[in-house]
Amino acid sequence: MKSLDIEITYDFICPWCWIGHSNLKHALKDVAPDLTPKLSYSPYELNSSMPRAGASRKEYRTAKFGSWARSQAMDADVTSAGRKVGLEFNYDRIEVTPNTRLAHRLMAYAQRAGDEGKTEALFDAIFSAYFSRGENIGTLEVLVRLAAAVGFEAQDVREFLESAQGEAEVVARELEAQSQGVSAVPSVRIGHSRIGGAQPPAIFAATLRAESEAGAVETDPLS
Repeated sequence: MKSLDIEITYDFICPWCWIGHSNLKHALKDVAPDLTPKLSYSPYELNSSMPRAGASRKEYRTAKFGSWARSQAMDADVTSAGRKVGLEFNYDRIEVTPNTRLAHRLMAYAQRAGDEGKTEALFDAIFSAYFSRGENIGTLEVLVRLAAAVGFEAQDVREFLESAQGEAEVVARELEAQSQGVSAVPSVRIGHSRIGGAQPPAIFAATLRAESEAGAVETDPLS
């Protein structure tokens, strides 16, 4: 088996990050079956100055894009793109644009736990909660429930998020991403190659093959 490091830099309010992740997963299924990806997730807050309680999405998007009509047109484009890859976007259900720091800290907790399956499931669950069901993923109760649903211990998650744990880690990883030239998300590093944007599966697949052939590490399945 060959091991290949893949780092996904993202924010939970970025719909293209969810779409890009889905495209990457499709590419991983199609590429050589002897490839073992080692996924990691790096935070990037698009709205770092967002109040911790979040803001009215309609007011926020109207101010950001000049009109609510323009925001709705952009939402329709995303909804169409998501539908093509099997993702459900229901923007009519979203009332709050959240602060995503707490959700990023939850991902830090998940990665510390070391269960890649649960971590990936949580990653998708947070996106789905926000974009499909309109839940406020900036709140403790929503995040604890999502984490418990994919197999994490609810009380451990609650204690982690109620403390300051993971805060410095999130900040450090965001600064590291910026120092590496990341200025927008999604940004996916596959081996030594970096791909920006929600590229189609074929682009990810080509890079996966190239990096696998160039320098993926052989691993012992019995080790």
